[in-house]
Amino acid sequence: MHGVGIIRCIVGVIGNVISGLLFISPMPTFWRICKKKSTEEFHPYPYIAATMNCMLWIFYGLPVVHPDSILVITINSFGLALEFIYLFIFFIYTSKQKYMWIIMMYLLCELVLLGVIIVITILCFHTHEKRSMFVGILCDIFGIIMYGSPLSKLYDVYKEKSAEFMPFWLCVAGFTNGITWTIYAFLQIFDPYIAVGNGIGALLGLIQLTVFAYYTIKAKSNASNSEAKSGDMQLSNPPPI
Repeated sequence: MHGVGIIRCIVGVIGNVISGLLFISPMPTFWRICKKKSTEEFHPYPYIAATMNCMLWIFYGLPVVHPDSILVITINSFGLALEFIYLFIFFIYTSKQKYMWIIMMYLLCELVLLGVIIVITILCFHTHEKRSMFVGILCDIFGIIMYGSPLSKLYDVYKEKSAEFMPFWLCVAGFTNGITWTIYAFLQIFDPYIAVGNGIGALLGLIQLTVFAYYTIKAKSNASNSEAKSGDMQLSNPPPI
């Protein structure tokens, strides 16, 4: 194995570790949900999107589509199991009936869509190259949706001037994962499916982190100003002796 090949292998291993961290990253959010027994203002959309993304990548990694992709299957199987757990917890603790229906309807639609994709792939494409291309493009599309899903909170963040309910660690993990796999895609043999989806994912992650940083700094600044004003008022109005 040449030098670039070794580097690509190392980056691939690092990418799998970071992908695992991406799937684990919502745990602080769900620990908070379990402690408070409420989903508060969190949205289920990132976990619904991740579920479809994992199912597609598992299908992509099967020998019938893209042989010798055991790492793709294992990491996404791990991710899929976690996403089901997250959605189950969300379903139990959400106080909004609409989210219960959203979770059920989206999961049903995703299973139906996956079935249609499997049938089309097997019946219409008869080589690994064509099947990999078809499923790979779909993986890119749903991967971008997964990366961008935390932006579903963007309007609420803008309206409330607070990033408290943006899933911070999910944004960090998404950005890091996107960067790592984009680098991997350009090493030795260029892989357009990995490069495009993860490159756009890294950009979306950067936008999410920028929004989070802006509103967090702004909130701290407002809190400091409020404390300073409160202190000034106390000094200008000393208590009677």
